[in-house]
Amino acid sequence: MSSFNIFSVTWVAVAVVIFISLFFVVAPYGRHIQDGWGPKISARLGWILMESPCVILMLALATAAWDSLNQVHIIFLIIWLTHYVHRTFIWPFKADMAGKEMPITIALSAFFFNIINVSIQGYWIFYFASYSIDWLHSPFFILGILIFLIGIFINIKSDYILINLRKEKGPGYHVADTFLYKYISSPNYFGELLEWVGWAILTYSLSGFIFFLWTFANLFPRAIANHKWYKEKFKEYPQSRKAIIPWIV
Repeated sequence: MSSFNIFSVTWVAVAVVIFISLFFVVAPYGRHIQDGWGPKISARLGWILMESPCVILMLALATAAWDSLNQVHIIFLIIWLTHYVHRTFIWPFKADMAGKEMPITIALSAFFFNIINVSIQGYWIFYFASYSIDWLHSPFFILGILIFLIGIFINIKSDYILINLRKEKGPGYHVADTFLYKYISSPNYFGELLEWVGWAILTYSLSGFIFFLWTFANLFPRAIANHKWYKEKFKEYPQSRKAIIPWIV
C-alpha cells in the first residue's frame, strides 16, 4: 500500500503540471485540430482506442479479483461502466466524426494515460479497499451516487443536444441555446466533472479524488479554450455565458 500511495501522490503532482500546461498548449483534436503533431488517424478510431482501457482494463482487473469481490465492488464496477461503455463504444458512433482525424500522438498519449488512471482506480477498489455491504446505505455512497447520476444526465444530454443540432443545421459547429447551454459553453464537461466528484464521494477514496483531479486538470483548461474559440468564431456569442461552471467561470 505504501508504494501505491507514493505513486498516487506523484500522479497528483503530474496532474498539476498538466493542468498548468494545458492553459498554454491546447490538445489538437476536435475544433482545435492542427498540423504539426505527426501522422493522423480516424477521429472515431482514435477515440475508441484511447478510451478502451477504461472498459477493457477495468473489466480485466475486476475479473482477476472476482472471487474476492462483494456486491459493493460490483456496483462500483457497474457505475464506472455506465459512463465508459457509452463514452467508448456508443458516443463515437452517434457523434459526427465522418472524415475527421486526430493526431495519433494524442490518441496514444491518452491511451497510456488511461491505463495509469484506470489501474489506480481498479487496484484500489478491487484489491486494496474493504467495503462492507452496509456501505451502500452510508451517507457517502448515497450523496455520491446522486451527484454521479445528475452528472451523467447532464453529460449525455449535453452531448446529444450538439449531435441533434448538427442533424438539424448541417455539419460543423453551431451555437446551442437550450438546457445548460444557456449558461455555459461546455455543459458536457460540467456534467463529467460532477460525475467524478460523485465517484470520489461514493468510493470515499484517494483514488477517486485523484481521478476527479485529473478530469478537472484535463477538462477545465479545454473548456476555457472552447469558450474562447466560440467567442472568436461567433461574433454574436452570448457574452453572459460562462465557460464551464454556471455563473462563475
